[in-house]
Amino acid sequence: MLNHSLSLDLMYAALADGSRRSMVERLSRGPATVKQLAEPLVMSLPAVMQHLRVLEESGIVRSQKTGRVRTCYLEPVALDAAEQWIAERRAGWLSRLDRLGDFLEES
Repeated sequence: MLNHSLSLDLMYAALADGSRRSMVERLSRGPATVKQLAEPLVMSLPAVMQHLRVLEESGIVRSQKTGRVRTCYLEPVALDAAEQWIAERRAGWLSRLDRLGDFLEES
């Protein structure tokens, strides 16, 4: 469980930054080079590389270098853990709200 929690912590920390979320959004449409990911951002290339490193360490993104070009890919399976965690929380709250609704109807 600890490893799962650490993985979620890394993922949510990576997604906490707007620049990284925009990179993930871009990658959701398909692979992109570092240069393509950097184009819409107002930051230096080394800063973009730091953001990509955080995304890679969280497991959300992977990259492959061919010659001098680094291409980045989204790892959608990595987001499954976050999606499952949110779904479990949502199901718990919906169940509680349903019980509250039943209680209020009985009153």
